[in-house]
Amino acid sequence: MNYLRGFIPWIVFAVMPSNDLKWAAVVALLVGLALFRRQRRRGVEADAMILEISTIAFFAVLAALAYVAPHSSSLSQYTGALSFVWLALTAWGSLAARHPFTLGIARQGTPRELWNRPQFMRVNVVITAVWATAFTLTGAAVAICDIAGAGSIASIACEAAGFVLPAIFTARYPKIVQARYANAG
Repeated sequence: MNYLRGFIPWIVFAVMPSNDLKWAAVVALLVGLALFRRQRRRGVEADAMILEISTIAFFAVLAALAYVAPHSSSLSQYTGALSFVWLALTAWGSLAARHPFTLGIARQGTPRELWNRPQFMRVNVVITAVWATAFTLTGAAVAICDIAGAGSIASIACEAAGFVLPAIFTARYPKIVQARYANAG
């Protein structure tokens, strides 16, 4: 569950008062930087922190935009959807670069002798694709909620599903694959 740590700044951002985008973005940025620094001090390689690096970039840009255009209703209205679009771009981009963002995270809890096995890479490609799809669909759903004026409860439900469903898949899928290979051998 090491990958969940990368979502802490997003959760912090989500629970901050929505009436002050500037401070919410700055606090999320500071949390992201602190987590990144802590992980690097522990010796975690940068490839295991693709999500953290992307998160820092997002909140740095968002904070800058919030300070430059503090009264932009579009920015504050669509921040939830933009967040998920950013995460989707991060996940899809890592797949396009042939380095799924889950790969470095998975290596932290997997014996080195398994890292070069095709199954290990395949599991991470599938898990990252599930996250990328969930982020994409959640971004679209949140945008629809925002445009339709469905309210924060509908938006929060979409956002929660966008994290919980792929998290459950991530926890279960490697075990399913391991059982499949154990039964085949």
